[in-house]
Amino acid sequence: MAVKKTSSVATPQTPISDLFRLTPTQKAGFEKLQIKSINDLLYYFPTRYTDASSLKSIEGLAAGDRTTIYGRVVSAKSARGWRTKIPMTQAVIEDATGKIKAVWFHQAYIAKMLAPGAMIKLSGKVEERKGERYLANPEIDRTKELPMGGEDSLFNESASGTLYPVYPETKGISSRFIYYHIQKLFSQGALESLVDPIPDDILARYHLPSLRTALVWIHSPQKDSDAQAARKRFAFEEVFMIQLARQKERRAASSQDGFIIDPEPKALARFTSRFPFLPTQGQLHALEHIFEDFKKGAPMGRLLEGDVGSGKTFVAATAAYATATTPPKDNKFGNLQVAYMAPTEILAEQHFKSFIEYFKDLPVEIGLLTGGSCKKFPSKVDPSGATTISRTQLLKWVAEGKLPILIGTHTLIQKNVQFKNLGLAIVDEQHRFGMMQRGKLAKKHAALPHFLSMTATPIPRTLALTIYGNLDLTLLDEMPVGRLPIKTELINKSTRKQMEEHMRAEIKSGRQTYIICPRIDEPDPDKELALNAKSVKEEARRLKADIFPEFEIEVLHGKMKPAEKEKIMSEFSKGNIHILVATSVIEVGVNVPNATMIAIEGAERFGLAQLHQLRGRVIRSNHQAYCYLLTDSKNETSLKRMKALVTAKNGFELAELDLTLRGSGELTGGKQWGISDLGMEAIKNIKMVEAARTEAAHLIERDPELQGHPLLRARIEAGEKNIHWE
Repeated sequence: MAVKKTSSVATPQTPISDLFRLTPTQKAGFEKLQIKSINDLLYYFPTRYTDASSLKSIEGLAAGDRTTIYGRVVSAKSARGWRTKIPMTQAVIEDATGKIKAVWFHQAYIAKMLAPGAMIKLSGKVEERKGERYLANPEIDRTKELPMGGEDSLFNESASGTLYPVYPETKGISSRFIYYHIQKLFSQGALESLVDPIPDDILARYHLPSLRTALVWIHSPQKDSDAQAARKRFAFEEVFMIQLARQKERRAASSQDGFIIDPEPKALARFTSRFPFLPTQGQLHALEHIFEDFKKGAPMGRLLEGDVGSGKTFVAATAAYATATTPPKDNKFGNLQVAYMAPTEILAEQHFKSFIEYFKDLPVEIGLLTGGSCKKFPSKVDPSGATTISRTQLLKWVAEGKLPILIGTHTLIQKNVQFKNLGLAIVDEQHRFGMMQRGKLAKKHAALPHFLSMTATPIPRTLALTIYGNLDLTLLDEMPVGRLPIKTELINKSTRKQMEEHMRAEIKSGRQTYIICPRIDEPDPDKELALNAKSVKEEARRLKADIFPEFEIEVLHGKMKPAEKEKIMSEFSKGNIHILVATSVIEVGVNVPNATMIAIEGAERFGLAQLHQLRGRVIRSNHQAYCYLLTDSKNETSLKRMKALVTAKNGFELAELDLTLRGSGELTGGKQWGISDLGMEAIKNIKMVEAARTEAAHLIERDPELQGHPLLRARIEAGEKNIHWE
């Protein structure tokens, strides 16, 4: 923990190993936390603060208290519930005043972390059962000493005020260790060399503290308002940096020449009349926006966000038709090309089959390229179907511009896939691709193509404005005519039999069902960490033997070969399989209109986004659809999330609920965008997001290359390597 003596003046980029004497374990810990420089350490913020007044002795605890205690481990063991068989850890913790039991349900592995005699901090709610108090699923932190006053206080006398910062920890790097070293940086004058990247006028306009003040307040606040002001400043800074990058990219894209696509209205009307339904007003408005962009002469960048079943594929197919029937102005041979990228082989195959239906009898050829398939439509032998061809031949036709539409997975971004005239790049379920992958697809041609990004994962408006600050947003917020809302129900042991009888009646009347399980195989009973959850294989066996012997039941999971998966999905689509027991591999894009029921085992184990997407598999027709969420969980947060799924009228409402319930939330997918928890807090505040967006736009308008703001330019350039406007 010693501090090195250094003759050179430290800068924000100075490696922390140059300043502090670190053990190999500590060096590895900092590496794992991605803390390499002084700047990294200063920007490593607490997740929360412990108020000294909330610390209690074990003797003074009462049922219902939410508390933090410090104590020593007396004993710890893994066990299973006597009746429920739930795996758990049971531990006994003591301090100078008494003992209390702590229980972690579904977390048997924690027992191995709790060596007798170890000192730990527990934060959680005190429960009571049969007169015995215990802490249920408390948060756990290891510590080297107990805060019993004076020399033994958690941060000793160097801590100011009564708010103690709590940082994410790892092996060798405790919260106290981080706090101690940050305070050392402060005392050595590390803040003196820092220059605030945010212009003074913006700080003043929104009453934000300066960088130096904010760093002191976030790491050692005197009072709660200090910490909140600092967090607000850094949240604004993060969103502002993202918006600057997006506005800069948007300006750069709009300055480039794009393909002009102006479809002939009568031909377009003939194409849309091929569909067996009338387009909704939302779909028509989306197409209006897309065709307006096509005519501007600059590359389109648009996000089409529509709830599950709202008809995004119709919009994509119509835009693809307009592109594939338009010749490039500087090339007499062939037409513009379309690349349509899907996240899974199942979804790519689904789109390929759908496009065959949409484009049959039209002079537009379509290719499919995935890791396991290489096909072309139409086939010379069977003009109404597709044929398997060699990859070499397919890529040759694409490079020569003879194949106008190519559908595929991430294989479309491989180096050997070259387009002659790529006019439109479509990315479906884009949240499943990294920015780098999306960027590679859009750069498959010297001229920047139009870009249509689509998602059925509902995104709160604030997140959309942040992540897609460089894209125009179009919402499909209505369902096709006659589509009934899904009836969603929570199922427990007492109502399971009733659900199974309803399924039997529906299947006998001609419908089909999905049953989703968290696992593929049964867990190894000898492994302490084994997840106690239903498996696809065992559940299919049980259903066939004990519940539905009269029905055809098959399994589908990610470890199956592409040909196996395709065969199962084909049989299910034909109605030859009544019940498909699957993992979440069917989460995206699987379209079987006759499947009107889905039961999700262990629903609490899935993210809200997954549950919403899985539920969407059964809203593919005008038949009444049902979604059953099966859970034995008693966890309040899990039950709130599932109840939100039951009550929310649509995915957009669900997204807003999730953002409120769970912070960053799994529905929003915040982690994959590289936004910190602090940034995710910010996007719940629409005024802050709009302010950051406005300030970024004004700044880029005045100084497009940020020549007058070198610190901002450096931050943007560091963050946008390999990142493309989405």
